[in-house]
Amino acid sequence: MAEERSGIPLADVLRAANELVSAGLIKDYALGGALAAIYYTEPFTTYDADIIFIPTDKTLTAGIPAIYSHLQSKGWRVESEHMLIKDFPVQFLAARGLTEEAVRKAAPIEYEGVPTKVFGPEYIIAIAASVGRHKDLARIEQLMSQTTIDEALLDDILRRYNLKLPTNET
Repeated sequence: MAEERSGIPLADVLRAANELVSAGLIKDYALGGALAAIYYTEPFTTYDADIIFIPTDKTLTAGIPAIYSHLQSKGWRVESEHMLIKDFPVQFLAARGLTEEAVRKAAPIEYEGVPTKVFGPEYIIAIAASVGRHKDLARIEQLMSQTTIDEALLDDILRRYNLKLPTNET
């Protein structure tokens, strides 16, 4: 992933997420969304980073106010549903169901010396199928053609969460 050169301060984002774990504000996290897909495919444009986390606070707010407060104390700013680090939007999303499983099964990696985890391609595909926006369908196609997919795992995830891959039928 060459995001730093494209203006995405990903190492800073990942350090902050690790700090949230150390501070006990979240249990665990993984990089999801488009940046996770880019780990496996050719780069494409994305406008934010998605940090999917397992909350320590199981209330409706899932600890988001404490997370935002902590990050603001570190110089991050809030804009709409995003936190901004070096003017790059980051969305913190509480995991549940499929996304919680994706965090728990995420692959450990190191990015610019920062330990982190990234969703596996099978989980990215399943989550994209569950959302179903045009860009998600394009992401499925890109992942299916550009990376090795564990078909048995993908089929198992799709079956357990009652999801189907889009077809090319018109």
